[in-house]
Amino acid sequence: MEDTAIPYELPEAENHSFFFIDQRVETHTEAKLHRHDAWELYYVVHGYGSRTAGDTCQPFTAGDVALIPPSMLHRWEYAPESADTDGRIRYLMAAFDPSLVNRCMDALKFGPESSRIIRKLLSEMTGMDELERLSAMLRLLPTVFTSPDHTFAGRPMRIERDMRRMQQIAAYVMAHYVHAISLKEIAAEVGMNRSAFCSYFKRCKGMTFSQFVTQYRLNTACELLKHSQKQVSEICYLVGFNDVPHFNRMFKKAKRMSPKAYRNAESIKSP
Repeated sequence: MEDTAIPYELPEAENHSFFFIDQRVETHTEAKLHRHDAWELYYVVHGYGSRTAGDTCQPFTAGDVALIPPSMLHRWEYAPESADTDGRIRYLMAAFDPSLVNRCMDALKFGPESSRIIRKLLSEMTGMDELERLSAMLRLLPTVFTSPDHTFAGRPMRIERDMRRMQQIAAYVMAHYVHAISLKEIAAEVGMNRSAFCSYFKRCKGMTFSQFVTQYRLNTACELLKHSQKQVSEICYLVGFNDVPHFNRMFKKAKRMSPKAYRNAESIKSP
């Protein structure tokens, strides 16, 4: 059954072109698929899980910073085990009216340097008044829209029916990627036969469904390698692979290094 997108209006603020919140909530609060008419700059302070943005689902973790364009369907689904001792996660979010920036683009995830700048200013906004926050937001815009170290995090779907269907597929993968997902199973989930589904998915995503699932599993493995002490063999099974040598080969093909080398490289980057 597909999710229902929730139209979401940002709370009224003294400055109607800009809104900021420092939110600490239970994990289930952020699991709804929604969209709104503002840019969303989102900083994960505490917690991890899976983010859906447009036609793409990716894992996220504490420290991540992402930009969601206006009207793009998205969801931040936090893992219950990522909550703090009070059962809550925390994020900072700045939303601003499209009139501030007349530009159409994909959802973005920012690299280390841009994230550092954005995290610093968003954190400082907690203690600011409305005018100070607007001033800080205007200082942030050059970093947000000209950062050289961002990566793709989601593309808008042009057709409403395709958008809903791809969101349904992404949500199903996020919920079942630890197990094998057959083409017959996913095709039935969206009411299509296997052949039609394969053609449809390749047209929408530019890759096969198998490649999509593998990409999601490997991205999730990367997050576990960076932020846990679990053994490579354990991570292999946790993300849906059932053969360690095969996992190592697929990881090396995608990331140009072994899982162990990736973990070592990421540990060197960490402060």
